[in-house]
Amino acid sequence: MVKRKGLSTTMYICFAEYKIAAGERDAYLAYVHALMKESGQNVQIYEGTDQINLFVEIWTAATEEEAEAIKKERCDERSSWYRVAEWIPGGADKMHVWTFKPAGAGLNAG
Repeated sequence: MVKRKGLSTTMYICFAEYKIAAGERDAYLAYVHALMKESGQNVQIYEGTDQINLFVEIWTAATEEEAEAIKKERCDERSSWYRVAEWIPGGADKMHVWTFKPAGAGLNAG
């Protein structure tokens, strides 16, 4: 949950996962870091420690609708983020994108 001025809201995420082609890691990282710097969007990039060149993007959103909008934009061919598919063996079809919400009945439940 995110607390804002006494209010609690459920945090949603849009999660993208893909593997970059061998030899393309440096080009991919340079592009993604430039994109993150110029866009100022709320996204973090993680690299797998067990699988070489496996990456995930975690986009945070305040609402499910916002997370779904991020997902739609992220998968749109006109998005500057779509170019990442060039470095994925098999292209955009091998990029997996999902929306998540907090699970369970505890404090973080949605």
